[in-house]
Amino acid sequence: MKKVVVGLSGGVDSSVAAAMLHNQGYDVIGLTLWLMKGKGQCCSEGMIDAADICEQLGIPHEIVDIRDVFQTEIIDFLVTGYSVGITPLPCSQCNKTVKFGPMVEYAREKLAADKIATGHYAQIRYDDTTNRYQLLRAVDRNKDQSYFLYDLSQDLLGATIFPLGELNKTDTRRIATEYNLKTADKPESQDLCLVESNGSMRAFLDKYLAPKPGDIVDTTGKVLGQHDGVHHYTIGQRKGLGIAAAEPLYVIELDAANNKVVVGDRTKGTQSECTINRINWVSIAEPVAPIRAEVQIRYRSQPVPVTVIPLPDSRVRLVFDEPQFSITPGQAAVWYDEDTVLGGGIIEQS
Repeated sequence: MKKVVVGLSGGVDSSVAAAMLHNQGYDVIGLTLWLMKGKGQCCSEGMIDAADICEQLGIPHEIVDIRDVFQTEIIDFLVTGYSVGITPLPCSQCNKTVKFGPMVEYAREKLAADKIATGHYAQIRYDDTTNRYQLLRAVDRNKDQSYFLYDLSQDLLGATIFPLGELNKTDTRRIATEYNLKTADKPESQDLCLVESNGSMRAFLDKYLAPKPGDIVDTTGKVLGQHDGVHHYTIGQRKGLGIAAAEPLYVIELDAANNKVVVGDRTKGTQSECTINRINWVSIAEPVAPIRAEVQIRYRSQPVPVTVIPLPDSRVRLVFDEPQFSITPGQAAVWYDEDTVLGGGIIEQS
């Protein structure tokens, strides 16, 4: 019997993933990562629900205390990023360094299992012609999470199963009801786990970063208002600036070095290209010449046509067919060939 370790957060998606694999005859072990204290789907409440699901399915349940890793890799990572004027993306970082990596290591070393599974909406296939695992979008484009998974290595992709990749959310809820899982009607998580546990990103950051009042200026340097910390703003932000103006103003730059928030009209917040670092080539080997693709520069943005130009230092330059608004340093840019994730990386400060 094939053994698989299923990451259980206590939500309906991971619960259904475990139930499906168990029903398919896998030897399933539930594994919950203890990330932090407090309320939230990844924490106390989630661990209780995950344990209940394992009891209902009649499978073992393991809890691994990984709070120190989460503190270093996610909390410190976020706080450092916001303090220097970037808007880090915690989810892809968390998936690679906090969840998938430690899960695979624990499964192999402690549980004699060579496969893990999660409730993510994405698909994996092996391409015999390139001898690579490929990451693909989920069938349900509204739930697709491939954007957050671009940084997974070939080893991690090869060790992972995504049972929900071919389902839509309605299917998942239906299956949960059919299996009479206690999480069948559990509400969706709407925010980052850190936001859930702290109430807002502002509240989370205020625990670590002191107020630092400064000027809100236009592109000529004219002072238009005041802020209480650059870390409270993000590129493209329009609301909450506290500035009266004849036309809508957006945050177009976070100048942490000079403690200034720079605002301008929408045209000043568009760029025709940007540079990407920390690249992971997922479904293809690193190309030596420019390639055409479609790119997402944030999770909910629509894919747009782009030329991906490899640079000598393993970074890439993205040149958009049409200038894009609100390109945010610290966020991920992920490029696709139709439904296949080609690669991705982190947007640099220009």
